[in-house]
Amino acid sequence: MRIPLIAGNWKMNKTVTEAVTFTKQVTDQLPDPSEVETAIAAPAILLQPMIDANSGGRLQVAAENCYYENEGAYTGETSPMALKDMGLHYVIIGHSERRRYFNETDDIINRKVHAVYNNAMVPILCCDETMGRRESGEHVHWVVSQVTAALKGISDDEAKKLVIAYEPSWAIGSGKSASFDQAEEGCYLIRQTVADLYSDEIANQVRVLYGGSVNPDNVKGLMAKDNIDGVLAGGASLKEETFLQLTQYKN
Repeated sequence: MRIPLIAGNWKMNKTVTEAVTFTKQVTDQLPDPSEVETAIAAPAILLQPMIDANSGGRLQVAAENCYYENEGAYTGETSPMALKDMGLHYVIIGHSERRRYFNETDDIINRKVHAVYNNAMVPILCCDETMGRRESGEHVHWVVSQVTAALKGISDDEAKKLVIAYEPSWAIGSGKSASFDQAEEGCYLIRQTVADLYSDEIANQVRVLYGGSVNPDNVKGLMAKDNIDGVLAGGASLKEETFLQLTQYKN
């Protein structure tokens, strides 16, 4: 049985004070992690204060990104080894904004996935499609190619732990979510791709999330789909009230 994961991605938002306040306010109100796992991915500068504020709490503090080397002359980058030393479990890799604004290629994303696993953490691997590709019928190839490239050289044991987030780029921050059936289609395709690369057994262990204008009004419908194991929310994760509503979708 796959434990649902409700995750937020803050992107470049919040000060340290705001992040600490948020963490303290939500952590005791979150579901039992054995039933619904919860996580917030925050900018690197906020991570340690959030970890301290969450001491003994139910929230998983995650990183939004990392570099593919542990150390070296890479000014401004975040070391995966340092993230592991902080006690982090999840790192988002390959978000569409990293691909678009920072020119991250499939090869770079694959190297980052390896770096996360090499430091005993778990990647939340993002893959996306554009509305143009969906309208032209090319979305199947696009999603499959991103997943396949990102998992090159990843072992069976590593793949079992993987979290993949399906994020149609046209839905991110637009207020226009994919329909429940569109979201399910993308997540199903991702799971089938993992089955083709590895096995049905491994594919059934991988958690597949949907991201893209997720909110308290649509989360229950998304979570009702067979191949959607959770969500990766942006704007709805920035406010304590709406993030808690996401995590309490069963109520």
